[in-house]
Amino acid sequence: MQFLVFALTYPFIWLFSRLPMRVLYIQSDVFFFLIYYIFGYRKKVVFDNISIAFPEKSDEEKKIISKKFFKHLMDLFMESVKAFSISEKEIQKRYTYKNINLLLEIEKTGRDIALVGTHHANWEWLMSLPLLLNNIKPHAAYTKINNKYFENVLKKSRSRFGGVMYRTSNTIKNIDLNHKNKIQSLYCLLSDQSPQIHKTHYWKEFLGVKVPIHTGAEMLTKKYNLTYVVWTSKKLKRGFYELEFQLITDNPTTYKDYNLTDKYLAISEKNIKQQPEFYLWSHKRFKHKDKFNEWQELQKTKLQTKN
Repeated sequence: MQFLVFALTYPFIWLFSRLPMRVLYIQSDVFFFLIYYIFGYRKKVVFDNISIAFPEKSDEEKKIISKKFFKHLMDLFMESVKAFSISEKEIQKRYTYKNINLLLEIEKTGRDIALVGTHHANWEWLMSLPLLLNNIKPHAAYTKINNKYFENVLKKSRSRFGGVMYRTSNTIKNIDLNHKNKIQSLYCLLSDQSPQIHKTHYWKEFLGVKVPIHTGAEMLTKKYNLTYVVWTSKKLKRGFYELEFQLITDNPTTYKDYNLTDKYLAISEKNIKQQPEFYLWSHKRFKHKDKFNEWQELQKTKLQTKN
């Protein structure tokens, strides 16, 4: 059944990806109209997230951000489809890096890099990064897809310019293997997801809300002594993006617990506030915002059980 679904749909996706961007953006406008005005897909979730993050804004301002977000989301969907066949020349024209020399200088030192960012603007086209690097190999995690055939083609698509894709569940295994074999690597880590309560170690205000924070990037950085770099993204205009890198440290073990995470959150929050309409608001980002006391009680119970 999985293969049948794949065989019936993938050829159309691939052919669709061959269309010029201007045609894909016309389709994006059509999908936006359907999603936003007809089906109302996650409109309440998006509006509620924006309201929580920006309580000082009027309802009209929140609606404007929400509407712009849905237009961007449909563009992002089309750009993800285009990634199946986009040429090196086109992606390098549309997706630029403001200070790529920072990564090139770190590469010369032989150090591995933790490149940490958020779901802002277009993170899918970060797949073009290997085109600008020399010896260091970019690695990125992806979430398992139920249909193994789609998973295989998606993995192949995202690695077509030289990157390495692995399942999120294999992150530590992958880094450990590269570390032991002395394979210089760069790890692209998206760290703005909301972790499960029982897996949470740290809470912090993000966009004005106290929420559980993923600390995996910091943990991996310290464990494998990675150079810690944060990336921020900007949408210049439709279909054109610019990334900028900021070196935080090449000596992560000197930082106290969660200090690196705090720096990442501060930089990311500033970037999101500059273009809030391009952040991924369609997930329940603040679903655990009222559970800090519950988490504290859970920690007490764990400690009592352990003792």
